[in-house]
Amino acid sequence: MPFGGRTGPLRSVAVLTKSLYKCGLRAWQMQLLSLGSIGLCIGLWIRAKTVDQDERGNAERRALFVGLWPPTIWLIGDSLGRHE
Repeated sequence: MPFGGRTGPLRSVAVLTKSLYKCGLRAWQMQLLSLGSIGLCIGLWIRAKTVDQDERGNAERRALFVGLWPPTIWLIGDSLGRHE
């Protein structure tokens, strides 16, 4: 029964989505958070261009790290939207 019942990874995703939904998170909140993290990434990137050369590497890495958040947060919101 590979597709008939929920087993394995699909079941764990459903449990996670159900838990987040019970905690009060909704899809629109996660999507707004994703858009906000894009703004934060752009702000950090602009700030990285204004700091000293010694600190610029860390500031750019911080901006790139935050830049990895939006797709993950958006997909969590998408999963919550499917649950709703």
